[in-house]
Amino acid sequence: MFKLSFIMAALLCSSALSAGEPVIYKDALYQQQKIAKLTTLPNSLNFMVIGDWGHNGHFYQKEVAHQLEIAMYQTDADFVVSTGDNFYPNGVASVNDPLWQSAFENIYHGPHTFEDWYVVLGNHDYLGNAQAQIDYTAKSQRWQLPARYYSKTFALENNEQMLMVFLDTNPIQPEYKTREKYRSTQSQNYQTQLAWLETQLAGSNAKWKIVVGHHPLYSSGKRFGRNQGLRDILEPILERHNVHVYIAGHEHDLQYNQPKNSKVAHFVSGGGRFVKQREFTRYAEATPGFLSISINGETLTMSAINHLGEVRFSTEKHIDK
Repeated sequence: MFKLSFIMAALLCSSALSAGEPVIYKDALYQQQKIAKLTTLPNSLNFMVIGDWGHNGHFYQKEVAHQLEIAMYQTDADFVVSTGDNFYPNGVASVNDPLWQSAFENIYHGPHTFEDWYVVLGNHDYLGNAQAQIDYTAKSQRWQLPARYYSKTFALENNEQMLMVFLDTNPIQPEYKTREKYRSTQSQNYQTQLAWLETQLAGSNAKWKIVVGHHPLYSSGKRFGRNQGLRDILEPILERHNVHVYIAGHEHDLQYNQPKNSKVAHFVSGGGRFVKQREFTRYAEATPGFLSISINGETLTMSAINHLGEVRFSTEKHIDK
């Protein structure tokens, strides 16, 4: 009977999503649509990572948003991290652009996705008014993008801390220096941002250090072999300051890459296009979805969840490994 009820609820939800009707979230729905094998650590801080999502409801955005809401409820998540390309194809024009409603507010409308969203800018965001996305922080209670790059320290158990540094990798990306399409990304002196990054990492006593940027340093996806320039700039800084995880988007898939002789784990949260196994690949799948991360004083777990609410991969990282 329970299985039948679950199937019926899933079909009704899928029908509502495809018809464009908003899902009404009630306790029974959360119970019926629990994501199997999605767990959290004891005494943990929990958050989701989603990237390259701004498709105005298309390309499984609504289905992913629904599963994001379920996962937020199930893990009692504290916030969402957005890895950029927040609005396709050309960002937003202003804080009053209709895309704010049709691609964000009306899509992520579940009560648990109204936690804070910590956002970085992607290359598509620069094709519009990137400053408008910063300015929207003052208009929204959940949209957190106070500057093109910023940091935040979160409390963990036993008075420990987690530092998250949110970068704007667009001006740092070497290939954009010669691409007319992304000329607007080059108005900043990226060396200033790198000096700031060094200061943030060196000056923190946080037990965990996580850096978020739009562009990956390692990719098992479409852009394999095209990350060396950015990697040469950022990776030495991450290694020097014992950063534990680098989180990115840009590639439209879900990935976990672990280069040899490095303690930095590389997570990618995008949306479903092309992947191939590489020497550093621990997991890569071209599926719409997001990542669920749980972290306490000693351990971090990451689960990759697709648009059907399936945990496709999970991994665990200890603080000293």
